[in-house]
Amino acid sequence: MAENKPQPVGDDAFEEKVTNSKGITVVDFWAPWCGPCLHMAPALDSLAQSNDGKVVVYKVDVDENPKTAQQFDIRSIPTVIFFKDGQPADVSIGAVSESALQGKLDALLEG
Repeated sequence: MAENKPQPVGDDAFEEKVTNSKGITVVDFWAPWCGPCLHMAPALDSLAQSNDGKVVVYKVDVDENPKTAQQFDIRSIPTVIFFKDGQPADVSIGAVSESALQGKLDALLEG
């Protein structure tokens, strides 16, 4: 069985994979040159693994996908948006811990 890991998604597939999806998706808006983004990557990897079957985690490189970044008014990275049934349900701006991300996810899973 494959590991549940954050998957890249771009402007071309965002609507199909995120806004048209049912359930919960977590989207990390990041860039490869962003230190806090790189620092937070292991927390997102762990979040995806520990919630396998409950959530799908995607990563959007804001430099390569400006349309999606602009659509969600991303002004600072890292920004993590939690989507429920394709709609933004919670936002976390800046580098945060895995436990902070898990807390937001748990609230959505319970709701």
